[in-house]
Amino acid sequence: MHIYRVEHEGEARWARAQDERGELEVLACRSFEEIARALMEDEPAACLEVEGVVAREKARLLEPVVPTKIICVGLNYGHHAAEMNKQVPEEPLIFMKPTSALLAPGGVIERPLASHMVHHEAELALVIGKRAKRLSEEDVHTVLFGYTCANDVTARDIQHREGKYTRGKGYDTFCPVGPSVRFARGVELGSASVVCRVNGEERQRGSVDDLIFGVERVVSFVSEIMTLNPGDII
Repeated sequence: MHIYRVEHEGEARWARAQDERGELEVLACRSFEEIARALMEDEPAACLEVEGVVAREKARLLEPVVPTKIICVGLNYGHHAAEMNKQVPEEPLIFMKPTSALLAPGGVIERPLASHMVHHEAELALVIGKRAKRLSEEDVHTVLFGYTCANDVTARDIQHREGKYTRGKGYDTFCPVGPSVRFARGVELGSASVVCRVNGEERQRGSVDDLIFGVERVVSFVSEIMTLNPGDII
């Protein structure tokens, strides 16, 4: 199942589709937390009732979740670390992007005047479904709602010049996400590919197999530092 957020009758509403091609069924749920609770706990919920249908080709897609924070893990793909000539970290190297960096599917990335080297970075993104703190790796599956795509857009020249992450990765529109969140239940990531295309031309291809720190390790590590809320993105 795929969860979307769409504009419907002048409002931002959540919707679902069984695949990436079907019609979008607008749900009665008014918050992502309601959807997550209903799906993750198998609760019969009025919020999952369908209140309308939107044809995909006519849908205005919004960011699929509204996080309280966006946590990123730097140098977590072995090949990327090698490409950047960086030493592999001993534990997850985390930084954050502001929620103002979020960009809806099909949106326009604003290239800052201060940068002449803006790079794309295709990423696997995790979406949290339940409030959580200090999780063991074995318990991560109980709070992981699903997966989506993200682009960690980076002003590489600024990052190199400052040796920091916040400014170079924190500009408005520097975190496109979506178009949907794939509900995690029954999904095995295995060796899933992470691919970036620009105007149809493939520019990046990686594999989940190349992750230095896997999903369970990363979510557990982050939860030791900060409370995770429904809709948060890692």
